[in-house]
Amino acid sequence: MNLASLDLNLVVALRALLEERNVTRAGRRIGLSQPAMSAALARLRHHFDDELLSRAGGRYELTALGLALLDRTATACDLLERLFTSQANFDPAHEEHEFTLIASDYAVAVFGAELVRAIHAEAPGIRVRFKQAPIELIDNTGGLLSTADGLLMPHGIISGFPTVELYRDSWVYLVADDNPEVGEHLTLDDLARLPWVTYQRTYDAPAARQIGMLGIEPRVEVSVDSFQLMPLLVAGTRRVALIQGRLAERLDGLVPVRVMEPPYDAVPLQEAMWWHPVHTHDAAHIWLRETAARVAEAVKAGRPTISSPPS
Repeated sequence: MNLASLDLNLVVALRALLEERNVTRAGRRIGLSQPAMSAALARLRHHFDDELLSRAGGRYELTALGLALLDRTATACDLLERLFTSQANFDPAHEEHEFTLIASDYAVAVFGAELVRAIHAEAPGIRVRFKQAPIELIDNTGGLLSTADGLLMPHGIISGFPTVELYRDSWVYLVADDNPEVGEHLTLDDLARLPWVTYQRTYDAPAARQIGMLGIEPRVEVSVDSFQLMPLLVAGTRRVALIQGRLAERLDGLVPVRVMEPPYDAVPLQEAMWWHPVHTHDAAHIWLRETAARVAEAVKAGRPTISSPPS
């Protein structure tokens, strides 16, 4: 396929047609008349050799190919928009800009809060939007990264994309203060015997794999989509939970739970920020990555967030 022979305006038209499933509404959405939109649909049908939209009674339905193109077209439009809004220069003190970062609630609590504190002091016109990492992350990493400015995620889950290293964390266990079944030290037998609270997504997979290699199959009693809720689900029960050490420190004293060291040599967690290659040379993203790296140094050192770049 020769991209030079394609009219990229058709990508915008295709997205509108697939999402609206109506020629008139699609044209109104992107500012084209009904005849112009019908002509665009005809060109698209010719290109794909498929109807894309087929009439069913008084409405249109997507064909099988139309359904397959629906998400791909949205991703392509997002990527093109980010590509053509790239900047050669970026002045954080005077820019109006929004960054979208995909992250778990753990990453937002431990690193994201420090990052936006630094951004607030240095770049008052910059907005940051955090989005929860979806389940399909591993299967569609490229598509997901094309719709965002960065992904906060530890190593061992995704690969093949550029990244900036942030900080290292450890894994600890939580048990209730009043759990009489756990002594001064947690044991492998405790982990095999007690019910678990787990983070329901797959992004703690490296830690879970290590437990499995020790021959322990966690008996999951509760799963939750938030690391910060796990202490609440452990308190007052026989349950045990695996959580990041830095997050446990921030939650210390808020819930009656004990923080306990793993009864094995737990592999550490290396947090990083990943991005799509299309952003590599964009001035705004370079500034974001440099700010993230600077804030990570403060997080690693346990000192207050750096609010401005060194002179």
